[in-house]
This record gives sequence, structure tokens and C-alpha cells, in this order.
Amino acid sequence: MATGYPETLQNLIEALGRLPGIGERSAERLAIYLLKADGEEALGLAEAIREVKAKLMACRACFNFSADALCPICSDDERDARTIMVVEGPKDLVAFERLGRYRGLYHVLMGHLSPHEGSAMSHLTTDRLLERVRAGGVDEVILATNPNAEGDGTALALARRLEGTGVRVTRLARGLPSGFSIEYAGTEILADALDGRRSSPPEEARGG
Repeated sequence: MATGYPETLQNLIEALGRLPGIGERSAERLAIYLLKADGEEALGLAEAIREVKAKLMACRACFNFSADALCPICSDDERDARTIMVVEGPKDLVAFERLGRYRGLYHVLMGHLSPHEGSAMSHLTTDRLLERVRAGGVDEVILATNPNAEGDGTALALARRLEGTGVRVTRLARGLPSGFSIEYAGTEILADALDGRRSSPPEEARGG
């Protein structure tokens, strides 16, 4: 379909449009901005993308983004290794780190369960979480998934998988508004949710 743009520019628009949260019009504006920008700015962006793809990897312990095999949090001997907070993605981890009140370790699921997936968790990093717990030394696992249908379903499935491991499984307090995303929560809301966490046996993990 003819668009009026040269093929190379149209290819850039389509590539940008595949990014999350970028619609066709936004992709068009970004592509034209990059085309009009000076060469140093545009090439700097391209180099930043190349560098992050080349140098970052998943931490072998928690799956957070890392420049090394172990991320700075997992390699910090001053962190409390007896507590693991389970989050859906790296942005949730960053939200709790900005809070500055949690000193345990993390585990990043890299996603959540969708209602149509049932309890299938093969696309998540749950097997590695169970390995960490079963290796010993963990007293508490905090389920810090988002307070929505997907997050609650994920917490329920995880609580069931953690049965019999001997660890205390807790869930963030329901002070977080239903349907809210942890990455957008303010520090006071996150602090209250963390401080008010409660034991989360499987029958309670649905959030009530």
C-alpha cells in the first residue's frame, strides 16, 4: 500500500510502531523527528540500542537485567538473602528499590499468567524460583504481583507451587487499588502495602 513515504522511512515507522504503547501516529512523529535530527543524535540512539542489547543479560539468580552474571542486588552481601520478593517485571523491582525500605532479594517472573492460560507457567521463571527456595536459606517469599486479575491469578498459582517448601508465603496488603500497576504506585502506597503484607496460603491468594 502506497504511503507517500520512501520505503526506508516507512520501514522505520513500522518498526517503531511495533513498540509497546506506540501507535501509528506516534511512530510516524518519532520517525520524522529522527530523520530531521542531526546525525550525532540519531546515531547515538542507535548505538544506545545496540549497546544495551550487546551488554545486558538476565541475572542468573533473579532474572533482573544485569551487565554481569549476577546483578548488583544479588551480589550484595548486605542484602537479606532470607527474603525473596517476587515481582512480574524489572520495572516493579525498580519501584521497590526506589522505596528504599526493602533489603531482601528479588525474583523477576518476566510476565504473569493470563486468565485463558490457567495454571500453565512455562513462560515464567517459576522453576528457577522453586530451585532457589528448595536450596535452603529462604524464610519468606513475598508475592508482589500486581493487584489485578492476572497478578492475583499468578500469586495463587505461585502460592500453590510453594506449598510444602516450608517457607512463609506472604502477599502485599490490599492497599494498592485493584487494577493498579505497581510500577506507577507512589512510595507511600508501596510502603503501606509492604508493611501490611499478610500470610498468603493458596485459598487467600486471590485477594479475598
